[in-house]
Amino acid sequence: MKIIVDAFGGDNAPLEIIRGSRSAKNDFGVDIALVGDKEKIFSCAAQNKISLNDIDIIDAPDVIAMTDQPGEILKSKKESSMAVGLQALADGKGDAFVSAGSTGALVMGATFIVKRIRGVKRPAIGSVLPSNDKPFLLLDCGANADCTAEHLKQFAQMGAIYSEKFVKVQSPRVALANIGTEDSKGDRLRHEAFDLLKDTKEINFIGNVETRDVPYGCCDVLVADGFTGNIILKLYEGVAGAMMANIKSIFKKSSITMLAAMMVKGGLLALKVRMDYSEFGGAPLLGVNGVVIKAHGSSDAKAIRNAIKQAKTCAEKNIVGTIAQSVRDAADAE
Repeated sequence: MKIIVDAFGGDNAPLEIIRGSRSAKNDFGVDIALVGDKEKIFSCAAQNKISLNDIDIIDAPDVIAMTDQPGEILKSKKESSMAVGLQALADGKGDAFVSAGSTGALVMGATFIVKRIRGVKRPAIGSVLPSNDKPFLLLDCGANADCTAEHLKQFAQMGAIYSEKFVKVQSPRVALANIGTEDSKGDRLRHEAFDLLKDTKEINFIGNVETRDVPYGCCDVLVADGFTGNIILKLYEGVAGAMMANIKSIFKKSSITMLAAMMVKGGLLALKVRMDYSEFGGAPLLGVNGVVIKAHGSSDAKAIRNAIKQAKTCAEKNIVGTIAQSVRDAADAE
């Protein structure tokens, strides 16, 4: 199995990408193809004494910057590491693609280069996040700011498949993010989506949920439009970071609190691991005709390693094929 990795995507490229790829190659036995400026990749690896002897390099002289418009990946940045990597995936030169680069460019590039699964109206970004009980999947996390009820229905279907295959949840509980739990709550989009979801037999729809209940494990898949989902995701990340910073600050206040911290060190470390985004790897772009993983923009080597592991699992579990079959079955049932 070969994973194609964008060597120049993200804030810490290319060094952390190379390190994470090297680690994944060693730990998971996957073949790796790094995409980017070949000379810069070899130079960075040599300076940091990282062996690339068993890692392929696909030369791509250009880079998609975070400030570039998403559409540039199809216009002036066709030779960027992201565009070349996606084309390699579309051409069957690898089993999955991982990038920590621009989300907008990745969504546009994957949609038009790798293309959507037949019958999928919009791809969706899904993020696995921690809760008190077990991880849950949030989607869409930003691929589509404006959605229809039909889009949300497909997000729910794809999310349920991913939750079952990747998070290993049997009959995942699917919920709609809303301002209240009552059936009548929300705007027109939420009303229409609720009516569609409650009649969708292939998912275990449990109704509306308020986002304050999500961290307590009230659902396994949380469905939202991309605008709402991205706000939930960013707030979740911010609260997690602030919580850990506050705990650290409190335990540093005196010698007594520092002693108390030593006594609960194991629990604090376990909490830190549970809240660490790098443990979850990346966010799959569900609905495109290939495994595409969006790693966090600030990914370090550990996060890239885990994103590659996630890509490997998605390819092994045939997430794309399962979603495609589900979409066909749903179309036949209508």
